[in-house]
Amino acid sequence: MRVLSVNVGRPREVSWRGKTVTTAIFKEPVDGPVRIRALNLDGDRQADLRVHGGWDKAVYAYPSEFYELWRSERPELDFPWGQFGENLTTAGLLDGDVSVGDRFRVGTAELVVTQPRLPCFKLGIKMGRDEFVTEFLERGLLGFYFAVVEEGEVEVGDPIVAVSRDPRGFKVTEVARLYARDRGDVEGLRRAVELDVLPESWRSYFRKRLARRVTLDA
Repeated sequence: MRVLSVNVGRPREVSWRGKTVTTAIFKEPVDGPVRIRALNLDGDRQADLRVHGGWDKAVYAYPSEFYELWRSERPELDFPWGQFGENLTTAGLLDGDVSVGDRFRVGTAELVVTQPRLPCFKLGIKMGRDEFVTEFLERGLLGFYFAVVEEGEVEVGDPIVAVSRDPRGFKVTEVARLYARDRGDVEGLRRAVELDVLPESWRSYFRKRLARRVTLDA
Protein backbone atom coordinates (compact mmCIF):
# COMPACT_ATOMS: atom_id res chain seq x y z
CA MET A 1 0.00 0.00 0.00
CA ARG A 2 1.35 3.41 -0.92
CA VAL A 3 0.57 7.00 -1.79
CA LEU A 4 0.42 7.71 -5.53
CA SER A 5 -0.45 11.41 -5.36
CA VAL A 6 -0.74 14.16 -2.75
CA ASN A 7 -3.32 16.78 -3.74
CA VAL A 8 -4.17 20.15 -2.22
CA GLY A 9 -6.23 23.19 -3.14
CA ARG A 10 -7.75 26.35 -1.72
CA PRO A 11 -11.31 27.61 -2.14
CA ARG A 12 -12.16 29.30 -5.42
CA GLU A 13 -15.27 30.83 -6.92
CA VAL A 14 -16.96 29.09 -9.86
CA SER A 15 -20.17 29.67 -11.78
CA TRP A 16 -22.95 27.12 -11.44
CA ARG A 17 -26.52 27.49 -12.66
CA GLY A 18 -26.19 31.24 -12.85
CA LYS A 19 -24.80 31.55 -9.34
CA THR A 20 -21.33 31.99 -7.88
CA VAL A 21 -20.28 29.05 -5.70
CA THR A 22 -17.19 28.75 -3.54
CA THR A 23 -15.55 25.34 -3.55
CA ALA A 24 -12.22 23.73 -2.70
CA ILE A 25 -12.82 20.54 -4.68
CA PHE A 26 -10.30 21.65 -7.32
CA LYS A 27 -7.15 20.04 -5.93
CA GLU A 28 -3.85 19.62 -7.75
CA PRO A 29 -0.99 17.15 -7.21
CA VAL A 30 2.09 18.56 -5.47
CA ASP A 31 5.68 17.35 -5.30
CA GLY A 32 7.81 16.93 -2.21
CA PRO A 33 6.82 16.44 1.41
CA VAL A 34 3.57 18.01 2.64
CA ARG A 35 2.72 18.46 6.30
CA ILE A 36 -0.43 16.73 7.53
CA ARG A 37 -1.93 18.77 10.34
CA ALA A 38 -4.88 18.22 12.65
CA LEU A 39 -7.45 19.79 10.29
CA ASN A 40 -5.93 19.52 6.81
CA LEU A 41 -2.75 19.39 4.77
CA ASP A 42 -0.52 22.41 4.30
CA GLY A 43 -1.77 24.29 1.25
CA ASP A 44 -5.24 22.78 1.53
CA ARG A 45 -8.47 24.30 2.81
CA GLN A 46 -12.19 23.57 2.78
CA ALA A 47 -14.79 26.06 1.59
CA ASP A 48 -17.94 25.25 3.59
CA LEU A 49 -16.93 24.15 7.07
CA ARG A 50 -20.51 23.27 7.97
CA VAL A 51 -20.27 20.09 5.89
CA HIS A 52 -16.60 19.79 4.90
CA GLY A 53 -13.41 19.54 6.90
CA GLY A 54 -13.08 19.41 10.65
CA TRP A 55 -11.26 16.94 12.85
CA ASP A 56 -13.01 13.84 11.51
CA LYS A 57 -12.64 14.87 7.84
CA ALA A 58 -9.08 16.16 7.91
CA VAL A 59 -7.74 13.96 5.09
CA TYR A 60 -9.71 12.45 2.21
CA ALA A 61 -8.30 9.34 0.52
CA TYR A 62 -9.41 7.88 -2.80
CA PRO A 63 -8.20 4.57 -4.26
CA SER A 64 -6.43 4.67 -7.62
CA GLU A 65 -8.16 1.37 -8.41
CA PHE A 66 -11.46 3.28 -8.57
CA TYR A 67 -9.94 5.61 -11.13
CA GLU A 68 -9.36 2.62 -13.38
CA LEU A 69 -13.05 1.75 -13.18
CA TRP A 70 -14.23 5.29 -13.85
CA ARG A 71 -11.86 5.69 -16.79
CA SER A 72 -13.23 2.53 -18.42
CA GLU A 73 -16.87 3.39 -17.68
CA ARG A 74 -16.77 7.12 -18.45
CA PRO A 75 -14.07 7.55 -21.14
CA GLU A 76 -15.54 10.92 -22.16
CA LEU A 77 -14.44 12.44 -18.84
CA ASP A 78 -10.96 13.33 -17.61
CA PHE A 79 -9.66 11.63 -14.50
CA PRO A 80 -6.28 13.04 -13.44
CA TRP A 81 -5.19 12.39 -9.86
CA GLY A 82 -7.11 14.64 -7.51
CA GLN A 83 -10.20 14.71 -9.73
CA PHE A 84 -12.47 13.61 -6.89
CA GLY A 85 -11.13 16.25 -4.52
CA GLU A 86 -9.06 13.78 -2.55
CA ASN A 87 -5.92 14.68 -0.64
CA LEU A 88 -4.33 11.26 -1.03
CA THR A 89 -4.65 9.06 -4.09
CA THR A 90 -3.76 5.59 -2.83
CA ALA A 91 -2.79 2.19 -4.18
CA GLY A 92 -3.73 -1.05 -2.45
CA LEU A 93 -6.20 0.42 0.07
CA LEU A 94 -9.84 0.07 -0.99
CA ASP A 95 -13.01 1.09 0.85
CA GLY A 96 -13.88 -2.55 1.45
CA ASP A 97 -10.48 -3.15 3.05
CA VAL A 98 -10.82 -0.61 5.85
CA SER A 99 -13.00 -0.35 8.93
CA VAL A 100 -13.97 2.68 10.94
CA GLY A 101 -11.28 2.95 13.62
CA ASP A 102 -8.45 1.37 11.61
CA ARG A 103 -5.16 3.21 12.08
CA PHE A 104 -2.46 3.65 9.45
CA ARG A 105 0.99 5.19 9.29
CA VAL A 106 1.07 7.36 6.16
CA GLY A 107 4.47 8.91 5.70
CA THR A 108 5.34 10.04 9.21
CA ALA A 109 1.72 10.80 10.18
CA GLU A 110 -0.68 8.43 11.93
CA LEU A 111 -4.26 8.54 10.66
CA VAL A 112 -7.50 6.85 11.72
CA VAL A 113 -10.38 5.97 9.40
CA THR A 114 -13.60 7.76 10.39
CA GLN A 115 -16.24 7.55 7.64
CA PRO A 116 -16.99 7.24 3.91
CA ARG A 117 -17.24 10.29 1.70
CA LEU A 118 -20.72 11.41 0.70
CA PRO A 119 -20.83 13.53 -2.47
CA CYS A 120 -22.42 16.96 -2.67
CA PHE A 121 -23.39 18.99 -5.73
CA LYS A 122 -19.85 20.37 -6.02
CA LEU A 123 -18.64 17.02 -7.35
CA GLY A 124 -21.08 17.56 -10.21
CA ILE A 125 -19.53 20.98 -10.79
CA LYS A 126 -16.06 19.44 -10.93
CA MET A 127 -17.16 16.78 -13.40
CA GLY A 128 -19.28 19.13 -15.47
CA ARG A 129 -22.17 16.69 -14.98
CA ASP A 130 -24.75 17.30 -12.25
CA GLU A 131 -25.95 13.72 -12.56
CA PHE A 132 -22.50 12.42 -11.63
CA VAL A 133 -23.28 13.01 -7.95
CA THR A 134 -26.06 10.41 -8.03
CA GLU A 135 -23.95 8.03 -10.11
CA PHE A 136 -21.04 8.37 -7.67
CA LEU A 137 -23.23 7.45 -4.71
CA GLU A 138 -24.99 4.61 -6.51
CA ARG A 139 -21.71 3.05 -7.67
CA GLY A 140 -20.39 3.18 -4.10
CA LEU A 141 -16.86 4.11 -5.17
CA LEU A 142 -16.68 6.73 -2.46
CA GLY A 143 -13.27 6.81 -0.81
CA PHE A 144 -13.01 7.61 2.90
CA TYR A 145 -11.89 10.17 5.44
CA PHE A 146 -9.12 10.07 8.01
CA ALA A 147 -8.73 11.95 11.26
CA VAL A 148 -5.19 12.82 12.31
CA VAL A 149 -3.90 10.96 15.36
CA GLU A 150 -0.34 12.22 14.98
CA GLU A 151 0.79 14.98 12.65
CA GLY A 152 3.57 14.29 10.18
CA GLU A 153 4.66 14.59 6.56
CA VAL A 154 3.62 12.70 3.46
CA GLU A 155 4.86 12.62 -0.12
CA VAL A 156 4.36 10.61 -3.26
CA GLY A 157 5.67 7.07 -2.91
CA ASP A 158 5.33 6.87 0.86
CA PRO A 159 4.13 3.51 2.17
CA ILE A 160 0.81 3.14 3.94
CA VAL A 161 1.28 0.79 6.88
CA ALA A 162 -1.46 -0.63 9.09
CA VAL A 163 -0.81 0.27 12.73
CA SER A 164 -3.92 -1.38 14.17
CA ARG A 165 -7.25 -2.73 12.97
CA ASP A 166 -10.44 -1.97 14.85
CA PRO A 167 -11.63 -5.29 16.32
CA ARG A 168 -15.29 -4.54 15.52
CA GLY A 169 -14.52 -4.65 11.80
CA PHE A 170 -17.27 -2.23 10.77
CA LYS A 171 -16.29 -1.43 7.20
CA VAL A 172 -16.72 2.04 5.72
CA THR A 173 -18.68 0.29 2.98
CA GLU A 174 -21.15 -0.84 5.67
CA VAL A 175 -21.71 2.79 6.72
CA ALA A 176 -22.37 3.72 3.10
CA ARG A 177 -24.66 0.71 2.61
CA LEU A 178 -26.83 1.64 5.58
CA TYR A 179 -27.07 5.20 4.32
CA ALA A 180 -27.76 4.56 0.65
CA ARG A 181 -29.53 1.21 0.37
CA ASP A 182 -30.36 -1.02 3.32
CA ARG A 183 -32.26 1.46 5.47
CA GLY A 184 -34.20 -1.26 7.27
CA ASP A 185 -31.20 -3.23 8.52
CA VAL A 186 -31.91 -2.99 12.25
CA GLU A 187 -28.90 -5.03 13.33
CA GLY A 188 -26.57 -2.97 11.15
CA LEU A 189 -28.02 0.26 12.53
CA ARG A 190 -27.53 -0.97 16.09
CA ARG A 191 -23.89 -1.77 15.42
CA ALA A 192 -23.38 1.62 13.82
CA VAL A 193 -24.79 3.66 16.72
CA GLU A 194 -22.53 1.79 19.14
CA LEU A 195 -19.40 2.58 17.13
CA ASP A 196 -17.72 5.30 19.16
CA VAL A 197 -15.16 6.13 16.45
CA LEU A 198 -17.91 6.95 13.98
CA PRO A 199 -18.60 10.73 14.12
CA GLU A 200 -21.57 11.76 16.24
CA SER A 201 -23.38 13.24 13.22
CA TRP A 202 -23.51 9.76 11.65
CA ARG A 203 -24.48 8.04 14.89
CA SER A 204 -27.26 10.54 15.55
CA TYR A 205 -28.59 9.99 12.02
CA PHE A 206 -28.55 6.22 12.47
CA ARG A 207 -30.19 6.49 15.92
CA LYS A 208 -33.14 8.32 14.39
CA ARG A 209 -33.38 5.76 11.61
CA LEU A 210 -33.23 2.93 14.14
CA ALA A 211 -35.92 4.49 16.33
CA ARG A 212 -38.24 4.87 13.36
CA ARG A 213 -37.58 1.32 12.25
CA VAL A 214 -38.25 -0.12 15.70
CA THR A 215 -41.48 1.91 15.94
CA LEU A 216 -42.66 0.61 12.59
CA ASP A 217 -41.90 -2.98 13.57
CA ALA A 218 -43.62 -2.69 16.95
